[in-house]
Amino acid sequence: MKRKLFTAVLSGLMVASSLVGCASGGVSDTEKTDSTVADTSSNENKQESGSNTEKKESLSGTLTFAIWDNNLNDFIEENDMIGKFQEQYPNIDIEVEKIKDDSEYWNAMKMRSSANQLPDVMFNKPFTLARFKDYLVDLSSTEACANNELAEGYAIDGKVLGIPMTSGYEYVYYWKDMFKEVGVEVPTTWPELEEVAKKLQDYYGKDNKDFMAIACGLKDEWPDYPYMEFMPALESGNGQNWNTMASQDEPFAEGTDVYKSYEKIYRLFTSGVLGKDPLGLGNDQVTSLFATKQAAIIALGDWGLQNIQNSGEDISELGTFYLPTRNTVSDPYNVIVQGDSFMGVTKHSKNPEAAIAFVEWFYSDAWYPDFINYVSSASSMSNFPKDKDPILAQADELCPDKVLIMYDGGGDNFMAIQNETTFDYKKLGAQMLTQGFDLQATFGDLNSKWTKAREKLGIQ
Repeated sequence: MKRKLFTAVLSGLMVASSLVGCASGGVSDTEKTDSTVADTSSNENKQESGSNTEKKESLSGTLTFAIWDNNLNDFIEENDMIGKFQEQYPNIDIEVEKIKDDSEYWNAMKMRSSANQLPDVMFNKPFTLARFKDYLVDLSSTEACANNELAEGYAIDGKVLGIPMTSGYEYVYYWKDMFKEVGVEVPTTWPELEEVAKKLQDYYGKDNKDFMAIACGLKDEWPDYPYMEFMPALESGNGQNWNTMASQDEPFAEGTDVYKSYEKIYRLFTSGVLGKDPLGLGNDQVTSLFATKQAAIIALGDWGLQNIQNSGEDISELGTFYLPTRNTVSDPYNVIVQGDSFMGVTKHSKNPEAAIAFVEWFYSDAWYPDFINYVSSASSMSNFPKDKDPILAQADELCPDKVLIMYDGGGDNFMAIQNETTFDYKKLGAQMLTQGFDLQATFGDLNSKWTKAREKLGIQ
């Protein structure tokens, strides 16, 4: 920004010089004044630029930057992030720590927070911001926060503890040619989804015993999150659904949003449309199988498009739609949107000023525009907008009446009750496929635990 301002000042000086050369006679008092102002402005700008450079060079140390995102890791390596950052901050080293996946990431961060060994810069999800709030620096005053469209909406106690890297939308990916061959249309209600999935499974499954109408790698547990995590919020149209549950003694009682959602999911998961062994396959495996059309449908975030594209398979028939959780076409078509990958600075950092400088740089024109154009996710930055990938845009074309639900992952009270009751929605989704699972008994057990936890914790 300052570089552009400096260029503008120089341009003004060149125009003034040109006018002087064309004029007959001496330089007027007005022109002398204008020239003096321009010279003064130029000198001040040079001083400011020099001061800024000196400040950047004065920052030093080594920063640890912990991530789990494979796409981000690939981009960092391919585009020499450290080298580009050090062009502006030559005395700051960056150590990128790649952790296998988000489940392992959270386990590692939990242990490291207790040992005062968190990385300088870490990522969070909406549901983990409250978990790590005591370890994160307030980024409210940063330029990155000011330009981010979602950061303020996730503030905790008035503090912005992370800058979301992307705006996350959730999609159902499907093969249009496979739908066409079976003669089914894109579903717009939950009953239609169940019917379409069953027809796909019956049609392709009769010749391929390994076929999955819906691919979901439940060996990893977390891939059921589009259903188990988001559907209660979609059912109610309440992005604060988990926080609402924290104020209820029996949130799993018949008629509640989570009850209705999990009944739907249980019916779908146990109908045979996930194939013969969903518990034996992880997300990478089922994504590869989907890419080779061994499955017709897979629910993933916008980041999933890149994983499908990376398979190297033909994706000309790939389409998207939004998960239709509504019961009838007269109900609102609710769609989840959330900030994703919240970059934050930890209080364990020995170089917090340098760490904040890295966050500012990451969201500046020196890095962010190229990164956001590399990934399939939507931009979260108002100063760097981005058009949706044409494949993802198909979901919007099919759903012009969608209602956006801004998802919150749950606050302190919900997290406290969740820990006390060991309620894990992703694990619960996988358990639905285990032999002898009883959904109604599970609801009863969870209600009992929930009531006791609220009483024990004093949560009203």
